[in-house]
Amino acid sequence: MDLFLLTIGFLFCLIGIFGSFLPIIPGPLTAWLGILILNLTSVVEFNLNFVLITLTVAVSVGILDYLIPILGVKKLGGTRSGQVGTTIGLILSLIILGPVGIILGPFLGALFGEMFNNKSFKRSLKPAFGSFIGVIAGSIIKFLISLSFLFFYFDIFWGYRESFF
Repeated sequence: MDLFLLTIGFLFCLIGIFGSFLPIIPGPLTAWLGILILNLTSVVEFNLNFVLITLTVAVSVGILDYLIPILGVKKLGGTRSGQVGTTIGLILSLIILGPVGIILGPFLGALFGEMFNNKSFKRSLKPAFGSFIGVIAGSIIKFLISLSFLFFYFDIFWGYRESFF
């Protein structure tokens, strides 16, 4: 049973890494599940503090992933209309376009939101670009956190490797 859990935990960590770039899968949270499953084996001594700290990081990054594109709009001179447009664009494009929507939706939402606020197309591009940069930054952060969870997974496994086999 422990080898089964070891394998499932590893798969969750790998899926979490891919989930960093696919909006359907919450990357860091999925990778965290891999760490949790490893800690639930009878071989590994359960470390509640570590599990809770990594859970807090995973949830925080998940929340930040939705806020960073909005902050990108604001940092590059966007208005409230651009921020709202980013959020609406993200949600609608995920429903309509699927994974492609995570990149295109916030950009178009911010662009239309800024244009709705009586800005020209040219002046609306800068805040829209901020939402695009925010999406890319969020994906990179999710990837790095998920990768670090995989590293933690291997580190924990390595300490108990002889007990598994």
